[in-house]
Amino acid sequence: MLGGTVLIIGGGPAGLEAARGVADLGYKALLVEMRERLGGTPISANYAALTHGMRDAEEVLGEMVAAVTGHALVDVRLGTKVTGCAGAVGEFAVTLEHGGRPETVQVGAIIVATGFDHFDPGRASQQYGYYQYDDVITLQEAEAMLKTKQFVVPSKGLPPARVCFIQCVGSRDRHIGNEYCSKVCCGIASKQAIEIRQLLPDCKVFIFYIDMRMYGYWENEIYWPAQEKYKVNYIKGVISEITTKGDRLMIRGEDTTMNRPMEVPMDVVILSNGMEPSRGTKEIARTLGLTQNRYGFIETPHDSLDTVATSVPGIFAAGAATGPKDLDDTMGMAGSAAMKAVAAVRRATKAALA
Repeated sequence: MLGGTVLIIGGGPAGLEAARGVADLGYKALLVEMRERLGGTPISANYAALTHGMRDAEEVLGEMVAAVTGHALVDVRLGTKVTGCAGAVGEFAVTLEHGGRPETVQVGAIIVATGFDHFDPGRASQQYGYYQYDDVITLQEAEAMLKTKQFVVPSKGLPPARVCFIQCVGSRDRHIGNEYCSKVCCGIASKQAIEIRQLLPDCKVFIFYIDMRMYGYWENEIYWPAQEKYKVNYIKGVISEITTKGDRLMIRGEDTTMNRPMEVPMDVVILSNGMEPSRGTKEIARTLGLTQNRYGFIETPHDSLDTVATSVPGIFAAGAATGPKDLDDTMGMAGSAAMKAVAAVRRATKAALA
């Protein structure tokens, strides 16, 4: 029996937009999320403001969730995993598991929107002392503090006088195998630097970078305002070591513009850690039989400019499940995946009736 429903795996921005798109096209969408709440990483990781537009993350994702949960053609399953799949486009038989109880559903097409994981900066080496020093934190930990409007030195609970960001932690690194750019880290660091300066006007903020990569309108929306209005200090350099001196962190490295060593005291160091394929992405790729690229993300045929197709006809992917993406990319891919999934279901139905 042909399935007229499109299954969307993952309830983050990509999955929410894909489910809404499928339903708006008049087809049933079955949205499966393994967590007990929709919203994906922006919600689970306590994002404060979204990089593009600086809107409150809870507000934006709340609007997206409401558009899905309030739609008559969307069936949302929380706390549910996809554990099996058989069949082909138009007649996939997918096994869902909730609380240990398996259920088989018939769907015509599938969209994978399983997102990404943040790189663990302690995995590569301890040159940054992430597991050693309480005041060395990640972008996500900084974001959680910014969400509360209370940015402090973790070990002391007091406002910092000096904060720095170290870019490309877990990205553009051949030694650990993540040779790619994670795309959003420069923008997020600049956004957070602005937010810290807004909260703490007397705090000095530094960003140590290999080279800054700003996409689209971020150059004028974030990068230049951070420097010109908020006086964030951008320093082209390589950080080789973090130690302590007294009750402060000490940053050691090389200022590559001036070609000289540097040693700078800091109260808080924020590691701009990049994206990796999520555990859910790797698991669903194996379950659905999807080809993964050398980094573990779901492979899409970029050579044909089809950014959402996968190695299995009738299964599509959107957002950071396919590699590092910003939210603009994610939303565009989700819309494309919804359209192509519905088209695949329609073609399979017509072929069966012919």
